[in-house]
Amino acid sequence: MAVNEPAGFDLTEKFLLRKGTISEDRPSFRLGSSPLIKPTKLIFPNGLSNEYSLVTILRLRKTTKKDRWYLWQIFDQSGGTQVSVVVDGGKKVVEFSSLGLPKNILRYTFKSRDLHALFDRQWHKLSVSVQSNIVSIYMDCKLIERRLTEEKSDIDLNGRTLITTRVEDGRPVDIELKQFLIYCDPYLAEMENCCELLDPKCGAEKTFNGTSPPPVTAQLPLMLSQPASRSSDRCHCPAEKVEAGLPGVLGEKGDKGEKGDTGQTGPPGNPGHKGEFGSEGQKGIDGEKGDVGLPGAPGLTIEKECLKGDQGPHGDKGEKGLAGMPGQPGEPGKEGKRVSKQKRCTGCVVWLGLVVFATSERRWPVEKQTAAELMLLLLVVVVVWG
Repeated sequence: MAVNEPAGFDLTEKFLLRKGTISEDRPSFRLGSSPLIKPTKLIFPNGLSNEYSLVTILRLRKTTKKDRWYLWQIFDQSGGTQVSVVVDGGKKVVEFSSLGLPKNILRYTFKSRDLHALFDRQWHKLSVSVQSNIVSIYMDCKLIERRLTEEKSDIDLNGRTLITTRVEDGRPVDIELKQFLIYCDPYLAEMENCCELLDPKCGAEKTFNGTSPPPVTAQLPLMLSQPASRSSDRCHCPAEKVEAGLPGVLGEKGDKGEKGDTGQTGPPGNPGHKGEFGSEGQKGIDGEKGDVGLPGAPGLTIEKECLKGDQGPHGDKGEKGLAGMPGQPGEPGKEGKRVSKQKRCTGCVVWLGLVVFATSERRWPVEKQTAAELMLLLLVVVVVWG
């Protein structure tokens, strides 16, 4: 089968990226600090087909594995997106957007868990296949996810194109980039091999703009939905016979790796053995006084009359009570009978005589004769007075 040279664009050359320090067989490119943006006509002088493949080899760094950035974007003169591929490290997803008909934005998010490996700071090949009604995402030569799409509009060449740019501030994202190709064939993303990831010395027989694309046969798959052949079937590494060398010097201890992502929740464990009774706890602090309780329910009604109990013993004598309030005035008494002055005097003489007599008998040393004389004298006075 004849081997054809695929048509396409090498964006590392279009954006004049410089190669970094040669520490590997295929060094990565420096992205610099200036915005990586060019007029679309300079990148695609004759335009870009509506069906194409985008193939990149990249490695994220520690500082950018959670950034949200454009892998590739074309926008028109007013700044509206025509097509873009966004890598979102915070959500660990890849987004594809395109201008549809009539001029509406079509956005598709690829959320497969297989994409999480893209953010592990290792080299990966990320490819996008765009057909008229299908968009497919490949990583490390494996189909990750495929989505049906609506019809897409043609790309306006009067706008601008950018690569590897942060969405937040428009500055280049801090990643390592080895390859950035756009083929004018949507099936090449499916036909890619991953020899570069297995052994950098592996490659195709012909080079394309300084890169090593896979061999493309004249017969391409009729449907993209057909399963792709395994990468090992398309990876032809030359077998080099070499003698075994002496053991190398023991290398230095590497830096401590980053903390891995939180693992999935494990299944519940078996119930543990019943523990022993603990020691008696200390008495707690007295609680606050509670609120007044609700009124209790009414007592039961006693149907039969209660029996009268025996009389209790007499109680102790109580203390003297306080003086009572003054009583009301009494009613006037009946008028007494008038007594004559003579009768009153007679009465007085008799009363006085009795007093003198009694006194002479018990206390005073007066003779009875003298007392009789005094009584007679008083009687005379009474008679004369009356």
